[in-house]
Amino acid sequence: MTTPHHRRSNEQARAFAVDAARLMADRHCEDICVIDVRGLSQVCDFVLIGTGTSDRQMQSVGRELEDLGASSDQKPFRSHSDSDTTWIVIDFVDVVAHLFEPGRRAYYDLETLWSDGARIDWQRESAA
Repeated sequence: MTTPHHRRSNEQARAFAVDAARLMADRHCEDICVIDVRGLSQVCDFVLIGTGTSDRQMQSVGRELEDLGASSDQKPFRSHSDSDTTWIVIDFVDVVAHLFEPGRRAYYDLETLWSDGARIDWQRESAA
């Protein structure tokens, strides 16, 4: 039986994480990384991290990520923002996306927490 939040194949989850990273880049988020945490996390397969430039931009990108998920069969299981919009987390089950303001990102330092995970190349190939 399939639930609304069933797990997807690794390829589907990876493709969604890459699409989400590209959306963040298109919306001017900074220092974006996708980390493969399969075998390291019991919660998700990929962690997506990006830095926002303002609370308004972060809220807008968060909504667009949720829309991207809904349109690609990756509906968000839940999302949360702290009261000052310094950290937004969106849980897509296989992929967990984090949007931070710079100070909050440095404080939580998720890249070090997941440093054993492989970095995924998400950037589009530039036109030669």
